[in-house]
Amino acid sequence: MLVSTLVAAGAVYAALCLGLFLGQHRLVYFPERTLAATPQAAGLAFSEQWITTEDGVRLHAWWVPAPAPVRDTAPVVLFLHGNAGNISHRLETAALLHGVGAGVLLLEYRGYGLSGGSPGEEGTYRDARAAYEHLTTTLGVAPERLVLMGRSLGGAVATQLATQRPCAGLIVESAFTSVPDLAAGIYPLFPVRLLARIRYDSVARIGHVRCPVLIVHSRDDELVPFRHAQRLAEAAPARHRLLTIRGGHNDGFLASGALYRDGIAQFLDAVGRPAAAPADTDQSR
Repeated sequence: MLVSTLVAAGAVYAALCLGLFLGQHRLVYFPERTLAATPQAAGLAFSEQWITTEDGVRLHAWWVPAPAPVRDTAPVVLFLHGNAGNISHRLETAALLHGVGAGVLLLEYRGYGLSGGSPGEEGTYRDARAAYEHLTTTLGVAPERLVLMGRSLGGAVATQLATQRPCAGLIVESAFTSVPDLAAGIYPLFPVRLLARIRYDSVARIGHVRCPVLIVHSRDDELVPFRHAQRLAEAAPARHRLLTIRGGHNDGFLASGALYRDGIAQFLDAVGRPAAAPADTDQSR
């Protein structure tokens, strides 16, 4: 009976491991197709943008230009969102960035919102590259004004893009070091580091980024522990800052109020204007 029980338990464990291996996409990506609103609902002037990737996927995006008086010299943010929802759920972020004087391109990954295709790690990297090319060619944004900003999973996408394309700065918010690192904390009883096919290995890439980096994270983050931000800061290039905010994983940027807004504004002003001085070095708050 003991042998039978052990065999049965082993079979169940093996089945769960197989489920984790085969079902990773369903555990990582939670896209929503229906748009809840447009930037107009947040009082923002915007235009629809359609972007074709190198592998032929048609992506949807919203372009929110900077306020008119500084439009030609203001920093521009390519915003890459997290693994759930779509760009219509990031209007508060767009309004905040516009409010501090920046232009914003809200990119929709493949498989999300009105974009074609299905989500995947390599696909999100291609999507970000296509958005970068669209900003620098079609919209005429100079790389020295362009700041890449990624929240949660988007932080990994932005970090990868920053290793491949010139930009003024990189903002990594509420981001993990890698999917295997994050999964190991969530599923400690399973060999997730061996099972992971989706990796988003930011901690291995961030040291190759050549622009100034701002790492934003809350000590209260209930999904991605603060130690992920600390490890990213340790691996980041010399020109980086760690901005410690408060609040949960999904609402820290709102709960932190002026602490968050002023930290973002100072970084954008320091790196995203052509005549700006280099960003400060590491300063935890």
